[in-house]
Amino acid sequence: MSALLSIRNVVKGFGNRAVLRGITLGIDSGEFLTILGESGSGKTTLLRLIAGFERPDSGEIWMADERIDELAPYNRHVNTVFQSYALFPHLSVFENIAYGLRVQSTPKLEIPKRVEQALAMVKMSDYAQSSPSRLSGGQQQRVALARALVNRPKVLLLDEPLSALDANLRRQMQTELKSLQREVGITFIFVTHDQEEAMALSDRIALLRAGTLEQVASPREIYATPATAYTAQFIGQTNLLKAQIRNGFASSSGMTWQAAASQVAPASLPASDDGPAKSNPQSRTEANSPSNATFSLRPECIHLADTSSNAANNAVRFAARVTNQTFGGATDLLELTLSDGRTLRARIPSRGTIEGPTQFEFSPQDATQVKDSEPN
Repeated sequence: MSALLSIRNVVKGFGNRAVLRGITLGIDSGEFLTILGESGSGKTTLLRLIAGFERPDSGEIWMADERIDELAPYNRHVNTVFQSYALFPHLSVFENIAYGLRVQSTPKLEIPKRVEQALAMVKMSDYAQSSPSRLSGGQQQRVALARALVNRPKVLLLDEPLSALDANLRRQMQTELKSLQREVGITFIFVTHDQEEAMALSDRIALLRAGTLEQVASPREIYATPATAYTAQFIGQTNLLKAQIRNGFASSSGMTWQAAASQVAPASLPASDDGPAKSNPQSRTEANSPSNATFSLRPECIHLADTSSNAANNAVRFAARVTNQTFGGATDLLELTLSDGRTLRARIPSRGTIEGPTQFEFSPQDATQVKDSEPN
């Protein structure tokens, strides 16, 4: 299936500062894509380019078979919900939503029906004649969504629209926003710096780092198999294990586990026209030499070892001292100090205080090799 929105090698800078460095990304119809990144990564600039508030220095933006980066904002099938909501304080909720339809010269008899449909979508029908100043933050957010949806855009852009809400209301609005997106079937492109929000809402996450795409994947994939050390650290918490690989086994801080086959260099030459692959002594020597690697191990993948039995399923067992234990409700976050002084974090089901040297373990499958991220 071809992408609804196609961003092709887009470059954007301000003065001498490069903000976006060759962004290429396709977004499907009906997809909820989150552009995630820290402050200054270029995520809002990318959103503004799609909306038409900025023009790229080079590259193209297409919607289906139409190039849109050269079109004025009002000629694109795109609407934006801003962080501030930008509601007109002197107009009622109904008139705020109807405003865009009047600007587009929508037939007068059609406007009330369209506004009522939009209000019903966001469960704000009872507030049609209310002033925005009398609404809560969550209600104002719903009105801003209705005002954007009433124009029936193909793509809805959301620039950190939940950031001004308190924690409980923010979680509630996350659920409502995802349900609304599924109901209306419109492509949502959501900008946030909040990793948990991105994980909760998205079909895919596009992680930006200093103007480049670090990784684009589903929340589960980007969390379970991060491509780089930066991704592993930005999406959730992780332990980065600096290891050496020799003869198919990884070693770090006295722990040893079998590395996945894809992490071990082959020891033979590829097949040629003259015959099958042949053994290469030099390659075997190189394969037997240690190579450096970095692994990501999530805290929840480290467990208290069952000392009543041998390590099961090739589990990697190690001893550590708990130097800090933080209660987190259903789980405890532990800071573990290994014999060489290295520290790891583990998240285990809540229990009483753990004292003294303790045995822990993890599965080799949970140690994911990642590419070391170069500083930008």
